[in-house]
Amino acid sequence: MTPFELLKPQSLAEAIDALDPDDPGVRAVAGGTALMLIMKTGLYQPTRLVSLERIEPRHSRLELTPGGDLRIGAMASLTALEHAESVAAQFPVITRALRTLSNVRVRNVARVGGALAHGDPHMDLPPLFAALGARVAIVGPSGTRELPVQDLYAGYYETTLARNELIAEVIIPAMRGRSAAYIKVTTRTADDWPALGIAVSLGSDRGTMRDVRIVASAATEKVTRLKAAEKLLENGAVSEPLLRQAGEAAAGEVSVMADAHGSASYKKELLRVTVRRAVQQALTSQRSH
Repeated sequence: MTPFELLKPQSLAEAIDALDPDDPGVRAVAGGTALMLIMKTGLYQPTRLVSLERIEPRHSRLELTPGGDLRIGAMASLTALEHAESVAAQFPVITRALRTLSNVRVRNVARVGGALAHGDPHMDLPPLFAALGARVAIVGPSGTRELPVQDLYAGYYETTLARNELIAEVIIPAMRGRSAAYIKVTTRTADDWPALGIAVSLGSDRGTMRDVRIVASAATEKVTRLKAAEKLLENGAVSEPLLRQAGEAAAGEVSVMADAHGSASYKKELLRVTVRRAVQQALTSQRSH
């Protein structure tokens, strides 16, 4: 491994000052679980890493606001999010998803901000957070801006973050009677990288679906809203034929990529089936509450 400079600033502001917008060899590192793997393969050779481990403790906090919104500091570990009682009570879909996100060792080290900023479409949290309507607070030299999670991704391993910007916080709006589901389809073990991830959130009033959000990942080059499927289900009465139509609409509206986890045709069929199952799971979750 090529030698590089390692900085450990004491604040988020110092960390941003240490980043260089003109040098792709300079990167921030939170938990480093994904970055270290890429470095070991030789695909990325940094000139400087800016560790965030010593920045202000407030960036590791989880807070449920009086209005029911969940605010997650970017340096909160996945384990902390997994075991937070307030999250399990108000956002049980997050707790369930984390239990099959890699393994305990990785969750102990990985940070929420890093999981979003890495840009890998196989990650589990980005599609789920996008379906929940989450926003990220992004800090850079010019100040703070907010962005919907789905707009954080520009392509395969590409984000819309500038090289001298960092995610400081994730804000997930209160569920307010909505329900959600996340289904990851793996070709090996349950905690492996998914061949497809589908996240759904919706409301239901007397069997009529509303505010439907469906997000795909892993089979697509980035986190992708399935807007044709959403439109089909919006204000629709729950029925098996309608859910099947939504699956067909989803399969027809996106470009699916093949990789080691499956061919494009295989993933297209997974998409048809999994959209239907994820919507059904979200509706069942709502009835159970």
